[in-house]
Amino acid sequence: MNDSLLGPAQVRELAERYGIRPTKQRGQNFVIDPNTVRRIARVAEVGADDVVLEVGPGLGSLTLALLPLVRRVIAVEIDETLASALPKTIAEYQPEHLDRLDVVCADALHIKKLPEAPTALVSNLPYNVAVPVLLHALETYPTIRRCLVMVQAEVADRLAAPPGSRTYGVPSVKARWYADVRLAGSVPPSVFWPAPRVDSGLVLLERRDPPTTDAPQKAVFAAIDAAFAQRRKGLRSALSQWAGGAVRSEEILRAAGVDPMTRGEMLSVEDFARIAEQRS
Repeated sequence: MNDSLLGPAQVRELAERYGIRPTKQRGQNFVIDPNTVRRIARVAEVGADDVVLEVGPGLGSLTLALLPLVRRVIAVEIDETLASALPKTIAEYQPEHLDRLDVVCADALHIKKLPEAPTALVSNLPYNVAVPVLLHALETYPTIRRCLVMVQAEVADRLAAPPGSRTYGVPSVKARWYADVRLAGSVPPSVFWPAPRVDSGLVLLERRDPPTTDAPQKAVFAAIDAAFAQRRKGLRSALSQWAGGAVRSEEILRAAGVDPMTRGEMLSVEDFARIAEQRS
């Protein structure tokens, strides 16, 4: 094992040193396998010019794998104890890279300004807020061109699901407003402490232009939310309240070239953009 990375003994020792007890409330599961963080850094394809945003660095397992490869890591950590401990850990394990680290103690869902514009998001995202954090980062930081996130396997499947599949839903559609999305591998519970009861998955997102439309993003996302709030219903009915009535809903759908009896899970983000455009 590379002694500049954290293994099981090092993670537990750091947790004990700083009085850290992983909590379900904050979705804390710390990576204890150096090969896993090496793999994440490799699949993310980050390089010497990248400024990486890492959300939820925890005790620093992934941070240590990223720092030698990139120009800067901006670690956003909501836990004050963990945020305070991270620079000390980097100073202990990789003192030569300490100047590449910025730690921001804040809630990643509400932060708007970072020390520098990030070019990539590479994170083991807390399970309980993974999708909101990912979508917030993509919306807030258009300079992010590439994301590699580790999330619960079920969430990974939802993010990468294509239209028409069983797991296709709101996260699938909204993520595609910003990026091309694909699965990039699975991760077993054994690489974490404490070990979760479910597998995790890696999801790779590569930024692309949003659909060509006159409708603002908020309007498109409102249509998506309405369509999936009643996913068992056809869109004529599901979008009725959003559109201002079933008759108007049908008019909008037909003008957008969408069968009013189709369900939301059959539509692409481009379809929803056309629907939102017809309502405005």
